[in-house]
Amino acid sequence: MTKPESGFNDQLQNGHFGPSGADQQQEGRLVDSNAERLVDTLFASLKVIFPASFSTVLKHPRDEATAKRQWVAAFIENGITSGHQISAGMKLARASVSPFWPTPGQFINWCRKGDYAAADLPDEHALYDMVIRYSARRGLYNSPEAYPWQANTHYWLVTTLYSQMTSHNLSEGELRKACEKELEKMSRRIREGESIPPPRAQLEKIYVPVSPERARAHISRLKMLLKRKSMHELRAVSATKSASADKGVLGTMH
Repeated sequence: MTKPESGFNDQLQNGHFGPSGADQQQEGRLVDSNAERLVDTLFASLKVIFPASFSTVLKHPRDEATAKRQWVAAFIENGITSGHQISAGMKLARASVSPFWPTPGQFINWCRKGDYAAADLPDEHALYDMVIRYSARRGLYNSPEAYPWQANTHYWLVTTLYSQMTSHNLSEGELRKACEKELEKMSRRIREGESIPPPRAQLEKIYVPVSPERARAHISRLKMLLKRKSMHELRAVSATKSASADKGVLGTMH
C-alpha cells in the first residue's frame, strides 16, 4: 500500500463528515473543514491511481484547488458523508482500467455502487429490473410475501417501489430515480446497524399523498370534466326546450 493510501485509510476510521455549526458559506458553497481535509488525502491517493491527471485536469495548482472545492460541494450535496462510502468508491477506483481522472459524479457513483455491494444490495439498474419483473409476475402468487424473494431487503425495496409506481403512475425515468432514493435509504439503514425484517403482510394504504403539482393536475382535470358535463346538460336542456317549442308550433298550425 502506498503512503498516501495508508494515510487515507487512517482518516477513514474517523467516522463521517457533513454540515455542522462550524461550516462557513464561501462563494455560495457550503464547505466543511473535515470534508476538505479528507478530500486533500483522497486526491493524494487518486493521483497514484490516475497518473494522467498531472498532465490534464490537475496540471496547475489553481486547477487542483478549484477541483477540490467542487468535490467537497459534490460530496455534501449528494450525501457522500461517511468514510465507509468513500472507501467503497476507492475500491472501484483501483479497479478502473482508465488512467484518467474521474469526475466528481463518476466517483460518487463508485461510492454508491460499492456501498450497495458491501450491503449486499442491487444497484439502481438491477433494482429497476426487479420491480418490472415483479410487476409482471406478481399475479402468479397468492400474496407479495409468497413471491420468491432472494433477500429481505429485496422484498421491502421492490414492494415499496411497486406501490409508488402504481399509486403515482410513475414514468420510467421517475421510477429509476425512485430506485436510487430507496437504495440510499436502505443502505443507510444497514450502515447504521438496523436488521431488515423478513417479508410480512402490510396494511393497504387507503390514502397516498401526492405532490402539489400532481394534485393541481388532478383538480384541473376534474374541473374540465365538470365543465364538459355542465355544457352537455345545458345543450340537452336547450334541445328539449327547442323540441317542445317545435311541437307547440306544429300543434297551433294543425
